[in-house]
Amino acid sequence: MMDGSLHQEPDIRALCRGAVDRILEIQTDAGAIAWYEDGPWDPWNHTECAMALAVMGKKAAADLAFAYLAETQEADGSWFAEYGSAVPMADETHMARKGAPAFHDTNFAAYCAVGLWHRFILDGDRDWVAARFDMMDRALTFVLSLQSEEGDIAWCREVRTDEVDDSFRAGNASIYKSLECAVKIANLLGVERPQWRDARERLGEALRHKPRRFDRAATNRSGFAMDWYYPVLTGVLEGADARARIDQDWDRFVEPGAGCRCVVEQPWVTVAETCELVMALLVTGQRERAVDLFRTQTGYRNDDGAFWMGYQFAHGAFWPEELPSWTQGAVVLAADALYGLS
Repeated sequence: MMDGSLHQEPDIRALCRGAVDRILEIQTDAGAIAWYEDGPWDPWNHTECAMALAVMGKKAAADLAFAYLAETQEADGSWFAEYGSAVPMADETHMARKGAPAFHDTNFAAYCAVGLWHRFILDGDRDWVAARFDMMDRALTFVLSLQSEEGDIAWCREVRTDEVDDSFRAGNASIYKSLECAVKIANLLGVERPQWRDARERLGEALRHKPRRFDRAATNRSGFAMDWYYPVLTGVLEGADARARIDQDWDRFVEPGAGCRCVVEQPWVTVAETCELVMALLVTGQRERAVDLFRTQTGYRNDDGAFWMGYQFAHGAFWPEELPSWTQGAVVLAADALYGLS
């Protein structure tokens, strides 16, 4: 399906309708939003989808998603959630319908703060946020228990337990944004949490000035698009520094007319990464560039209007043949940032 008519808001809202319908199709009666039917789930992508539902006026479904998040939180504030990058392919075109390896991921846990602040921005309901403050408070207690003296935050509890400690740049950048939102919520509610502000400052220092603290035990991740643009998307870098980071690797990651590669060495663009890059461009004030990039994604839909996970441009094929919930969420959030749907 191809549709490039994006000059008026009704067209954008129609474009997003297939995406939000796909999220609702996946959401269970209990409120869980997995990646796809019978697939794993994690609280980060679940929260992103709840945000997208709220943007499109589906607040009852969004509330159900937040209720599920609260119900599944563990006593230490974490979530025992499945980790997406390790899901195998079932065949050449489809991802496996089985559980992924599960970890207590710090970035996954912290992201609930972004979801709560986003909802307050949407409708200004202070009481709604206050009712969910304890969930966020406990989540951040868990997250900050894994912050090192250098300021970076271990990517999950298991790596600290196994003494294979490591921190990932994109995940830590996301936590940086989560802590910003948490501080704003604390100020809104008149709650004292100076440790959140201090933790964010130390984390920002690590991200900006201590590159040695990241990818210590893992393969170099500089070829991953998220490690490139997340420090810009989340406000770790601002102004000229942010624009310079985007410009530095633009030609490595962005395939003209196709979108943003997920990893630099593969001829494969993904809708979610491209839409996040769109929002990073808006952060740097590059609206025209953001609009042009967003339009490259509008043809990556099935007949119902839901967005495919990615496009393998060397073979001219959608791959894998999946319509993940997080892809739909990223589309809606990028469209809202560009065109003000909410």
